Amino acid sequence: MEHLLDQFTAAVGAAGGSAPAADVEAAGMDVLRRWSEPHRGYHDVEHLTEVLGRLDELADHGVPVPVEAYLGAWFHDAVHEGRAGDDERESAELAAKELAALGVPDDVARRVAGLVLVTAGHRVPPGDEAAAALCDADLAVLAADAERYARYVAGVRREYPGLDDATFAAGRAAVLRDLLDRPALFSTAVGRERWEARARRNVALELAALDGPGTPVDNAGG
Repeated sequence: MEHLLDQFTAAVGAAGGSAPAADVEAAGMDVLRRWSEPHRGYHDVEHLTEVLGRLDELADHGVPVPVEAYLGAWFHDAVHEGRAGDDERESAELAAKELAALGVPDDVARRVAGLVLVTAGHRVPPGDEAAAALCDADLAVLAADAERYARYVAGVRREYPGLDDATFAAGRAAVLRDLLDRPALFSTAVGRERWEARARRNVALELAALDGPGTPVDNAGG
């Protein structure tokens, strides 16, 4: 994970962090420890790596991706206990606290915390380029190939071991219907061009599998 730690250190520096290098490294290791918790099925280091990579991809295609979006990626699921809304709120609080401790200016730390909160529903405020980039990168897994999408679906299912299949399927189907009802899943023009069509196909297939009789939840999608 050394390359990820280097990316965290670089992002904190670019955001104006003034703490000693050892403190920044220790903070990065703590965030990575959180992403590596054993109860995570999907919201893990692989997901973090993919989101950071998608931000790079968007930037390579001309989308404005400020450093706040990268730091938002690091913290957006830093707390993940399967509590919609509460996880994002606690992740945002953690971001503000940790970044302030690393000497990141208060306005930047608050901005990152705000971006983390946006990922709770992926409803991007008009004109918010950083939120658009972060949300698109976070949702890009919906446009993954069949193998990765199936692993994503199975990973999400593992994060709710206390729910029986029927209860999980009903909740998951509601999330998928909400996504399909949106005019667009992605907020940037590049995201829509590169990911929208495949994402809608994947989501529709998963929803059909959930609605179909006798379809195991773990095998939905792909």
